[in-house]
Amino acid sequence: MPPVERVVPSFAAEPPQEGLPYGRWAERLEEELHAAWAELDTDGEDLGEPGEIAWYPDRTWHGRRYVPATSITSGGYELFGYVRFVTGGGDGEPIELTAHGDFTEETAERNPEWKLDVCDEVIGSWHGQNGAVAAMTLVWGRPLVGAGRIVTAELGRATVDQCELIEQRFTLIAPDDYRHDLLEIKLWGGKGQELACESLYEAEDQGDSGTGEGGDGTGGGDGEGGGGGVGEGAGDGGSL
Repeated sequence: MPPVERVVPSFAAEPPQEGLPYGRWAERLEEELHAAWAELDTDGEDLGEPGEIAWYPDRTWHGRRYVPATSITSGGYELFGYVRFVTGGGDGEPIELTAHGDFTEETAERNPEWKLDVCDEVIGSWHGQNGAVAAMTLVWGRPLVGAGRIVTAELGRATVDQCELIEQRFTLIAPDDYRHDLLEIKLWGGKGQELACESLYEAEDQGDSGTGEGGDGTGGGDGEGGGGGVGEGAGDGGSL
C-alpha cells in the first residue's frame, strides 16, 4: 500500500479487557473517585451528594488502564472522572491507583436534543510532524438513541478508535486537536448506518483549534482536558 498522507496514531489503546466493575473491585474504585470529587474546587457551588456511579468500559494506553465513571448528585450536577492504574502481572493486584474528577451542570436531562451523552479528558500528548502535537483524549459516554452497536472516534478523514457498546456505554482513547482537525464521535448501527455524531467542541469554537498542545507533553500524564456533554449513565455495572 502507498504511504499515508498524514501520520497520526490510530487504535493506540488496547480494547476493553474486562467487564464493567462490580462488587469489591467497584467499591475500591469508588473510594478513589469519591476522594477526587471531594477535593474539587466548586467555587462555592453546593453540588449535593454523589449518587450511584455508572462505570464505563476500560481502556489501556501507555501501560495504564483507565476506568471512567459518572454520577448524578442530589443537586442535579454531573460528577465525572476516571481511575487510572497499572495492572499487575498474572493475578497480581493493580497498583498505583489514582483518580481524576470534575463536575458539570450540563446533563442529558437538561439537553433533550443530545443524541450522544459524552465527556472527555486529555490524558497525554503525541508529538507529530513539523512540531504538531495531538492531545491524546479519553472519551466516554452513552448513546441517547437506540439501535446503536459501535462508536467511533474520527479525526479528519481517519477513524482513529472504536468501541463496541457494552451495556450501552463506550470508552475511546484517541488523538484530538491535531493539525486543525478535531475529534468527532459517531454512533453506528448494526448495518453500518450513522445514527449520531457529536463534536467535542461547541460550534462557535470549531475555528479555534490551534496546534493541539494538550496534555503534559510526555504521553500518559494527566492533562487539563474538559468535560463534554456528560449525563446520567444508566444501570448497574457488570463484572470484572
